[in-house]
Amino acid sequence: MARPLRIQYPGAFYHVTCRGNERRKIFLDNEDRYRFLTILKESLKTDRVVLYAYVLMSNHFHLILQTVRANLSEFMRRFNICYTGWFNYYHSTCGHLYQGRYKALLVDANSYLLELSRYVHLNPARMGKFRKSDYHKRWEYVHNYRWSSLPGYVNEKQAVDFVPYDMVLDMVGGRRAYQQFVRDGLRAGVENPCDDVRCQVILGDNDFVARVRKEYVEAGSLREQPMYRDMITEVVAPEVVMDCVAKSLGIDPKRLSARMGNGVERGIAADLLYRCSNITQREIGKILGGIDYTAVSMLRRRLQTKMAADRIIKQRYVKAEKYIQNLCEV
Repeated sequence: MARPLRIQYPGAFYHVTCRGNERRKIFLDNEDRYRFLTILKESLKTDRVVLYAYVLMSNHFHLILQTVRANLSEFMRRFNICYTGWFNYYHSTCGHLYQGRYKALLVDANSYLLELSRYVHLNPARMGKFRKSDYHKRWEYVHNYRWSSLPGYVNEKQAVDFVPYDMVLDMVGGRRAYQQFVRDGLRAGVENPCDDVRCQVILGDNDFVARVRKEYVEAGSLREQPMYRDMITEVVAPEVVMDCVAKSLGIDPKRLSARMGNGVERGIAADLLYRCSNITQREIGKILGGIDYTAVSMLRRRLQTKMAADRIIKQRYVKAEKYIQNLCEV
């Protein structure tokens, strides 16, 4: 049977899972978990993906994501490659870490986001050693589980800066209400909402499934990375972005296209082309002197790292970004 196709469009919500190869562990120690979350945080920022919930288990992980752009495949490919590279390097291993490609369900956030977040957060309580434990022991364990977004949902002091909690909390009435919601689910033993999946990849009611089919599947040819370019608004032409970056930085535009040019300047151009021009990293590579998409990804990641450590570089990026914004507002 053919594997299900990815449905991607700007603003889409997904439940993403990925398991270790042959169900082996993908986290051998806490250093792995710290590194996974660090890479995840950087990847979210680089690809403009929003993370609403996560949980790391020994041999798999769950993420609830929203893509501002239609770029789930691109985001997950690079993210999984980065963590696999770290894992193999740190543990002196090689080869595949994950069992095939990741699984992603397109989610109707209005109907399923709240329930799905609870199901994800209760994963640690479903471990074999806890299945026969009483309710209080299971709640104590899941409530204190470090490798989950649940602690930040029930205690503001434990919130992390890469999870926006308000959307889910507003659905139930705040942190105290969310805690009770999760506890009620643990006590009652709620079923997996993913059992309601339709068409192999859609978690939503009939109206949502019909709308997705009409607007995104029947409207055009669906492939592994479908193109929904006409859905993006406020797209800036690549040549305009390049000109704005050069002017804001006070440099010759040719420096941005030179393969051996300044890495920071080219990184700024690469990231703003990706964010503002709605083109792929392969297309960006052609503009930046014929480099491949992996080199473009590396330029953007290095830029994010440098901006986090250097205030001046961050200011240069913001200046270029505002230059483009001001031009669009005219």
